[in-house]
Amino acid sequence: MKLSPLYSNGVSCGFPSPADDHKEQPLSLDEHLITNPPATFMARANGDSMQGLGIFDRDVLIVDRSLTPMNGDVVVVALDGQLTCKILDLKRSRLLSANGNYRPIPVWEGQELIVEGVVKASIRYHRTA
Repeated sequence: MKLSPLYSNGVSCGFPSPADDHKEQPLSLDEHLITNPPATFMARANGDSMQGLGIFDRDVLIVDRSLTPMNGDVVVVALDGQLTCKILDLKRSRLLSANGNYRPIPVWEGQELIVEGVVKASIRYHRTA
């Protein structure tokens, strides 16, 4: 586990403040993002269907299998053997995208739906090299 410095003030996206150089205790991304290591896996997002929630193509998803999926959670599911990341709509038995270009996916009785885990966070790379 690598510890990195954490600045106590938020990082301004406008004009910088001279008080912003005060650091808190180091921050471990493992401890911050992964609360249950044995039940957590990472997967890479593919496509643009979740962009409305800030999940973009090639982002890394932090997925926790130990969380009980609730209505409205972003989940990774296997639907008839196909893995996908969607919003869980338990009230209407369907999976939703976060992009208006995609229709809801109904989950019919008899279909195999396995919730692999709840997406707790995503990591986006702003520079690939």
